[in-house]
Amino acid sequence: MADDKGSSKLKDLAFLKGQIEVLQRRLEDEVQAGVGKDGSLLSSPFLKGFLAGYVVAKLRASAVLGFVIGTCSGIYAAQSYAVPNVEKTIKDYLSSLRKGPD
Repeated sequence: MADDKGSSKLKDLAFLKGQIEVLQRRLEDEVQAGVGKDGSLLSSPFLKGFLAGYVVAKLRASAVLGFVIGTCSGIYAAQSYAVPNVEKTIKDYLSSLRKGPD
């Protein structure tokens, strides 16, 4: 039984090593295909995809972070301070405009 566990771990490691080698070859091929003989690394589709993914990740992270900070600060303000009901205040103001001066 001990040999079975050891050999299965070795098979798993060998399989993972093979997958890593395949991924490394694919990455190298994509980088080489994107950079022509007279081209530069900046024209590489690999680099363009990486930069696009990075920008999207940054935008998404900042949007989520802004939402979380806004929500938390709104909850804190509503619990700590006498925040007026904005909807009621606007409705009262509009109804006073419709009635006109008394």
